[in-house]
Amino acid sequence: MAAPSISISKKRIGTPWVGKLLRQLAFFIILLLLWQGLTVAHVWKDYLFPGPVTVLDSLKSMVQDGSLLTAILVSLRRLALGYGISLVVGLIFGLLISSNHYIEETLGSLVLGLQALPSVCWIPLALLWFGLHEQAMIFVVVMGALFSITLGVDAGIKNTPPVYLKAARNMGSRGIALSTQVILPAALPSILTGLKQGWTFAWRSLMAAELLYTTVSLGALLENGRDFGDVGQVFAIMIVIVIIGVAIDSLIFGPLERMVRRRWGFAR
Repeated sequence: MAAPSISISKKRIGTPWVGKLLRQLAFFIILLLLWQGLTVAHVWKDYLFPGPVTVLDSLKSMVQDGSLLTAILVSLRRLALGYGISLVVGLIFGLLISSNHYIEETLGSLVLGLQALPSVCWIPLALLWFGLHEQAMIFVVVMGALFSITLGVDAGIKNTPPVYLKAARNMGSRGIALSTQVILPAALPSILTGLKQGWTFAWRSLMAAELLYTTVSLGALLENGRDFGDVGQVFAIMIVIVIIGVAIDSLIFGPLERMVRRRWGFAR
């Protein structure tokens, strides 16, 4: 009797990221061609809707004179400082609100109300309190991200499945061990969502604040393009802002989300 052939179906060996990269590349090439086609067709005036070549020339000019790199570094420094402050304060607030009923009724209701306030509304108050100074922009960034982070931490802890808590208590887990080994891991997906949303609001808040403060920054370059009627520079800075946002999401929050999905068995 012939031995059974060992033809166990193996998983297809491949690199999924290659296919994803090719699809994205094809999409953006089509988008670029469509952009160039609209420019050649003169659907809008050149001074209102520049072509890819004009935008690339503006970008190249800012790279050569060093203004773009300096602006990126200044904006990222402000973002890191403001988001770091909001991260620490938001984690503390979220833990307090989720752990105490009276704090939830008072501070929790205030945070929930302020979350509905657009971050741009903090700019006039920041100018009155700090003037045209660095602290004003940091304040706007903090207020833009703080409440999303707080609510994310609060929601994550409150939505911890009760069965996890009962099982942990039955096994003798109490106090810090219960919080660090059961509650926080279970709350991590919601906390991460709050952190990501807070980062998005912080980035938007910073760009809005920098439009009002004439200094070396991405927002200032955007405003300079408007003042001098250089729509190519405006488009170029907008593209840079989008690229930075996508890069931060892909390099920081993307790996964290994949790690959490693998931890909870949601990875595909």
